[in-house]
Amino acid sequence: MVDQARARRLAKRISAIVATAIEYEVKDPRLRFVTVTDARVTGDLHDATIFYTVMGETVDAEPDYQAAAAGLEKAKGVLRSKVGAGTGVKFTPTLSFVLDTVPDAARQMEDLLARARAADDEVARVAAEARPAGDADPYKTPRDDD
Repeated sequence: MVDQARARRLAKRISAIVATAIEYEVKDPRLRFVTVTDARVTGDLHDATIFYTVMGETVDAEPDYQAAAAGLEKAKGVLRSKVGAGTGVKFTPTLSFVLDTVPDAARQMEDLLARARAADDEVARVAAEARPAGDADPYKTPRDDD
């Protein structure tokens, strides 16, 4: 039987161990701007997927995704050893690294929301200056026949 709570706890612990190891112990310059965002462990605790993002050297610089992926692939054995020593589980999970696309999706959503706000502002501006096409009171009132 799969214990999902145990898998979540192990994933959280693996995420912390890998992030600490990348920051302080692995001396690969390609991993300087890598941030671990999440980790998932299968129900049998044999495989762990670690999600990461890569930042650029400056705000405007494009991140080097290929170099970061190559650096993580090279450091995979060391990181797995650290995970095995830090978790104390019977079987150390195999690690696979996946680029996290959530920040890019969030940026795209922000752009779409900004465009929608601009379109709404334009519609509100046009509606504020609009006048009815016909009479001010288009409904006829009945005549009083005396």
